[in-house]
Amino acid sequence: MIFSIFEQAYSALKHNRRRAALTMLGMAWGIATVVILLAWGAGFERAIMTFFSTFGSNMIAVFPGRTSMQVGGSKAGTQIRFTLEDLDLINNAVPMLKRSSPDVDKQMNIEYDTRAFTFRVAGVYPSYLEIRHMDIAQGRALNEQDEMSRARVAVIGDEAKKKLFSGQIAIGNSVRINGISYQIVGILKHKPQDGDDNDNRLLMIPFSSMGDLMDTRYLSGIFIEYEGMGYKKVADSLRQVLATHHDFKPDDKQAIFVWNLMEDIAQFRIVTTAIKILLTFIGFLTLGIGGVGLMNIMLVAVTQRTREIGVEKALGARKRHILVQFLSEAMAITFTGGFLGILAAYIISGVIGTLPLFSAFAENAQDADIHLHIDPMILLVSTFILVFVGIVSGMLPAIKAARMDPVEALRYE
Repeated sequence: MIFSIFEQAYSALKHNRRRAALTMLGMAWGIATVVILLAWGAGFERAIMTFFSTFGSNMIAVFPGRTSMQVGGSKAGTQIRFTLEDLDLINNAVPMLKRSSPDVDKQMNIEYDTRAFTFRVAGVYPSYLEIRHMDIAQGRALNEQDEMSRARVAVIGDEAKKKLFSGQIAIGNSVRINGISYQIVGILKHKPQDGDDNDNRLLMIPFSSMGDLMDTRYLSGIFIEYEGMGYKKVADSLRQVLATHHDFKPDDKQAIFVWNLMEDIAQFRIVTTAIKILLTFIGFLTLGIGGVGLMNIMLVAVTQRTREIGVEKALGARKRHILVQFLSEAMAITFTGGFLGILAAYIISGVIGTLPLFSAFAENAQDADIHLHIDPMILLVSTFILVFVGIVSGMLPAIKAARMDPVEALRYE
């Protein structure tokens, strides 16, 4: 039964090849547009998430500021300063804490041989590299032995390495930081970031040896990594602990600045989701144009085959038989056009490959570009849209054919 229906649909399409081919082209164009737009939306989201992943995950950084609200006898405008005591309080009081690190950083003069540049130097605990997802490309990371022994060693960003050492070997050589010699023990893997303050131009040294370069009593900031997904609870707890210790109101946003990475990611996910929905809607409208063309062609086919429908009904064909006959013809056009459209989308995505995003602003940032990758979920969503448009476009002509009066159909000239 099913085989005969599709055989009949094939015969009808073969009889009107040019008309069927043009209709298939419209459907192919529509579904190719849907697939490419969905692939672009998914690639854009991946690019944004890749960029954010360079800063870490489940990370919160807190920086001191000035109070903007009066508390008790303290006036607004009181400067907040962090010390290692604050770090100990956070370690003991903030829930779900995994690791933490102080940060004292400053722009300093870095020299090697005859080259001299100004880069940001950060004194941190070894855990800082894990919190910030800083991978080592060459050499090793800072360790606890470096911190305990006040070792004058440094891990350097790859851009800073290129400027200071050019093509020379950096590991084992020493640079002078404000005139004091520090041995390079590791080189960071490049990150898709830009600007003078990006991690690619950073030098990290043990927090204990930072005291040889500047006063480390007051911290530039505190970085923590937590477990689970309760980023709001951790941030609120962090703010409450510091507010109690420094006597300011927890809701005073100017007293301390809390950089909650997961909160930023959640906000950007809303934006990327909205973009993906918009692109899906645009693709749906584009495919809908092809669906309108399919509907018009099928209505013409019903009109041209009115007498044929009358003969079939006179011979005992029921409404459902006529309905399935014309609907199967519409779906045959839809699926053939859909297959060709998806094939075209794969070819287009393969030819284009990658669209620049962050690489337009930063060197070696191709990982955070838009990669047109068609994954199974995109195919599933595209197929659902295709089937929906095909059924809706084919149903109206099929219903019209099924409802024809056999007597009137036989009289049709």
